[in-house]
Amino acid sequence: MTRRADGSASDEQSRATAAHTADPAGAPEWFHALPATLSRAEILAVNQAKSEVHTWRRHEYNGWTFDVPPGVFLPGGTSRLMHDRLLDGTIELAGRSYAAMGAGLGVEAVIAGARGAREVAVLDVHPDSVRTAAEHYVRLTPVDAPTRFDARTSDLFDAIEPGTRFDVVTFNPPAVSLRTSDEPDVVRNVCVGRAIVDRFLDQLVERDLLTADGSAVLILSNTADLRGAIGYAIRLGLRVEVMHVQTWDDAVLTYFFRLRRPLP
Repeated sequence: MTRRADGSASDEQSRATAAHTADPAGAPEWFHALPATLSRAEILAVNQAKSEVHTWRRHEYNGWTFDVPPGVFLPGGTSRLMHDRLLDGTIELAGRSYAAMGAGLGVEAVIAGARGAREVAVLDVHPDSVRTAAEHYVRLTPVDAPTRFDARTSDLFDAIEPGTRFDVVTFNPPAVSLRTSDEPDVVRNVCVGRAIVDRFLDQLVERDLLTADGSAVLILSNTADLRGAIGYAIRLGLRVEVMHVQTWDDAVLTYFFRLRRPLP
């Protein structure tokens, strides 16, 4: 960064950081009640690294059986909340184009096929997860399902063609605000931090990825910089509403946010 005559480079960087993290002007009332990020000790207590990530495992959901190869993560409680809302129609998929950001096992894709989505795209930076999701979709989705399916290894939406739009996007990002493990597979799935959320939001807006009546469902908890990320979404012009707040048997609060494209 070039030093300016009337101030230091660090001053300029501090102002930019403040603008990036400040509460947005005109934020809805609920925004000011969003919780602060949990302490380091609290975050570490609820994010104990699982050693079985490098073993073969099995996952059951809605009568479906998913084989989980090494390096691919098992869905946790938060993912199950998302799956339930896709399955029961709270997040409507029938006849719609749907992008599951983070392929995982492919549970979202299988649900979308069962619910009659018109198009399903599963996207993940991890090739083995993409392959696993595709295998489960082929094995578990009825052959006469009307869905067009696409599975791609992609850093967020990078592999999606310009001009593509979706009716529904879901994302449960690895946004925990501190590193809970040195294991790359754990970091990729848990604690990349807020930066991945900001990049996701930037792409939603800059690439105009939502249809006119489309929405993205974003899951964040107070193990992440929830308030900062949602403030950034509002500053980008996205229309944000709280769909659900989940409490657990600890200090974690998990929020489901619905994001809609900016008004013209």
